[in-house]
Amino acid sequence: MTVLILGGAGYIGSIATTTLIEKGYDVAVIDDLSTGFLAAVNKNARFYKGEVGDIKFMRQVFMQEKEIEGILHFAAFSLVSESMKKPLRYFYNNVYGALVCLQVMQEFDVKHIVFSSTAATFGISEILPIIEETPTNPINAYGQSKLMMEQMMKWQSQASNMTYVALRYFNVAGAKSDGSLGEAHRCETHLIPIVLQVALGQRLEVTVFGDDYQTPDGTNIRDYIHVEDLIDAHLKALEYLKKGGKSDVFNLGSTKTNGYSNQEVLSAARKVTGHPIPAKIGARRLGDPDSLVASSQKAKEVLGWEVNFTSIEDIVASAWRWHKGHPRGYEE
Repeated sequence: MTVLILGGAGYIGSIATTTLIEKGYDVAVIDDLSTGFLAAVNKNARFYKGEVGDIKFMRQVFMQEKEIEGILHFAAFSLVSESMKKPLRYFYNNVYGALVCLQVMQEFDVKHIVFSSTAATFGISEILPIIEETPTNPINAYGQSKLMMEQMMKWQSQASNMTYVALRYFNVAGAKSDGSLGEAHRCETHLIPIVLQVALGQRLEVTVFGDDYQTPDGTNIRDYIHVEDLIDAHLKALEYLKKGGKSDVFNLGSTKTNGYSNQEVLSAARKVTGHPIPAKIGARRLGDPDSLVASSQKAKEVLGWEVNFTSIEDIVASAWRWHKGHPRGYEE
């Protein structure tokens, strides 16, 4: 039986592909390589280049992969700022792509999907930590597109024998522990890779957006989850569905109930790299909440999921191992 990974050439999808293969799963990958890298795809996975929103292409893949037992869905555009400038691009790729995926799953009687969702579905929450029942109120097109994808799965699950798990995770970071795979974007927007680019001499400094938030040190607080812990949750969710688990939504975050501030991330990176990492304070970004921290209790109780990377230093250290060994990512 085969696990089909959508977006398997991207940061999370590529590490998921290799992890599943190492655990003995048979894996096929779909990616259009618009943001992913072919060099990141494990050679033992069958690779299909194309768009998830192309129903003819998807049908061809499903006809070739006759024994798909489940799908891990990582194929979505995910830049918040870009989603506000090009919302239709996000709704086409994310929402229409998910619709096509569900349509083809129904046609070929594929019963299980684990969906990579996001904390952006919640918007700005006044109560922390955020639980699954916290009201969803996206403040950007990216978060709205992910919520719409969740809603489509919900209704399709009620109307058919398809079951799903949506994993709403917070800030993903780190790399594969052996340093072989990691985070690489053609236009980097995530804090930890940017900080490490300064340590590598690829940037002069890092900009911290705002130091007057209602937090202990004035900078934003976020919940960081290591990519391998995240992938472990996807695997546990897939096995949960295969054993008859009902469709559900789970939050994924770290074990630190208060999250980590931007200044704490900087301090951890300075300690790990031994580099001073110059930083300057910039203006606040529109719509940035003070703190975003998840409660992962439900995932622990229902899926049996546990976090292995419990400190921000450990997370940064694994990312540093990857970036130091691959300073130009997959474009070397």
